[in-house]
Amino acid sequence: MRSPLTRHRLWQVAVDGAIVAVAWWLAWHLRFDRRQPGYYNRYLDWDIVLLVVGLKLPVFVFSGFYNRWWRYVSTRDMWSALRGVGLSTLFVYLVFTVFTVHKAAVPRGVWFIDLLLCLAFVAGVRLLARTLIERPRPGRIIARGKEALVVGAGDAAQRVVKEMLRNPQLGYTPIGLVDDDPRKRNLRLHGIRVLGTIADLQHLIHDRRPDEVLIAIPSAPGGLRERIVEIARAEGLDVKTLPSLTELVAGDVTLAAQLRPVEVEDVLGREPVEVDLESIAEYLRDETVLVTGAGGSIGSELCRQIARIGPARIILVDHAEPALFEIERELVDERGFHAAAAVVADVKNTVKMRQVFDKYRPGVVFHAAAYKHVAMMEANPLEAVRNNTLGTRAVAEVAVEFAAKRFVLVSTDKAANPKTVMGQSKALCEWIVETYGHRADVATRFVAVRFGNVLGSSGSVIPIFRKQIARGGPLTVTHPEMTRYFMTIPEAVQLVVQAGAIGGRGQVYVLDMGEPVRIVDLAEKMIQLSGKEPGRDIAIEFIGPKPGEKLHEVLVGDGEVVTPSTHDAIMQLTRPPIDAAWLESGLHELERLVDAGDTLEVVALLSRMVREPQRVAAAVTPAAGTEHARRS
Repeated sequence: MRSPLTRHRLWQVAVDGAIVAVAWWLAWHLRFDRRQPGYYNRYLDWDIVLLVVGLKLPVFVFSGFYNRWWRYVSTRDMWSALRGVGLSTLFVYLVFTVFTVHKAAVPRGVWFIDLLLCLAFVAGVRLLARTLIERPRPGRIIARGKEALVVGAGDAAQRVVKEMLRNPQLGYTPIGLVDDDPRKRNLRLHGIRVLGTIADLQHLIHDRRPDEVLIAIPSAPGGLRERIVEIARAEGLDVKTLPSLTELVAGDVTLAAQLRPVEVEDVLGREPVEVDLESIAEYLRDETVLVTGAGGSIGSELCRQIARIGPARIILVDHAEPALFEIERELVDERGFHAAAAVVADVKNTVKMRQVFDKYRPGVVFHAAAYKHVAMMEANPLEAVRNNTLGTRAVAEVAVEFAAKRFVLVSTDKAANPKTVMGQSKALCEWIVETYGHRADVATRFVAVRFGNVLGSSGSVIPIFRKQIARGGPLTVTHPEMTRYFMTIPEAVQLVVQAGAIGGRGQVYVLDMGEPVRIVDLAEKMIQLSGKEPGRDIAIEFIGPKPGEKLHEVLVGDGEVVTPSTHDAIMQLTRPPIDAAWLESGLHELERLVDAGDTLEVVALLSRMVREPQRVAAAVTPAAGTEHARRS
């Protein structure tokens, strides 16, 4: 019994055979307009017609005519049809010329007309088949599912509209497009007209009465998305969006299937970050890369993005076994990256880390393992120093011992003018990177990358607010004026990887986090995006700052100067270098106190080291650029 695909191909061949015969017969009649000389009648006999069909169809087969279903015919298939029909006509011409089938040669006009007719019929029947397949069924002529007004008329929008029209299962019917490019007004994408600009959106919603508004502009900045959401919400409509460019994975994907509700990350987002992929690929491709904290928010995204570049192997290191299992499973099973080795290990354990480095010999190390919650570390200062500071020193020492080429530390804005145990412990991490990087006897290039909060990371304010909204509130905010810098996880990780490419020896970089966001504004936006009203449906309560929390974070501390780097979103931070001998002595004393469990002495020494650091002769004088950097 033949498969459906085989029967489908046989049916296509039969249709094309009939097309070839009809085109051949019409070519003669059009050429001579019923006044065909009698000596040409032989060419219309059934045996000659079947010969033409028998010569052309094999050429169609070898040209790939029957490798695709007609319902998915594309522009590429049309070019394939042109090539196949042209080659088949040429083949028949050569056969008729070399092997004389009749004493009267076929007129050149017949060959030309036959070529045009055959091409028109072959292409036309495929387009007709697709049109009939995609035509709305009876009873669904006006609409099927939700009527959607699509914002955007670019490549992403046309793919979304195409998918909606082709896939009734999606449950959408596009009724119009909106785009700010005035040249696109009244143009049509797959038969759907561009009705106006975003400024006309409110009027169009009143006029067309859609069920939903869909944002199909992956490159749209957060401000534009927020404006669209506000207009739609004022009219009581839901809004969905395509993911941003940093979220979309390259490839032939069904964009319409990725439509999702607008989230706070979308309206807080900025212009997409452009990364120099060539420079990134140069130092990561075919390299063994080790990522500590691989199961965390930053570490796992590092693994995803590095895997796409094509390293020889990624060593996933984390002491949290469930999180490590999840990222390994995702890389291997979902993303098809099989060169991933998961290692359950604690970065504080120098012996274990030495074993890992000895076995895998990583060329690039991304150190993302750290305790990050300020209030938690205030209550557990010994573990903050043990894990963050001493753990960083342990990994850095082993990286130097095994001659890793690069070491990239993931740092935090809490290390700028640190007032908390967590921030102070991370400030010492930056100093470790700087002192190792400045040593002439160390070949490893050490780099630190400092940035603020990332949207949606574990334990951050956004997941907390989502849970509180799901429970019906209230949303707990520390202070009405509290602000924080925010960046999406993919965006932050792209820049961390980029900084690893451009980083010099012992250099600290600061990511451009944009403008700080008031936490209460963030809470209000999240409530609104959930379809409720702040204060009326869900309350906001102010509970006061937690121990060690600042009202306003800064990215650049006192005595630090920033200058541009080779990437617009990455700034180079310069400050007088730390005295390496003084730092090493302080770290040894911290280690002794931590092992002794002397909490008060650890906190006192940590604070004193950060407050009164010993630096080498000042190499930099703070300049006016510092204040600008804090704001940016």
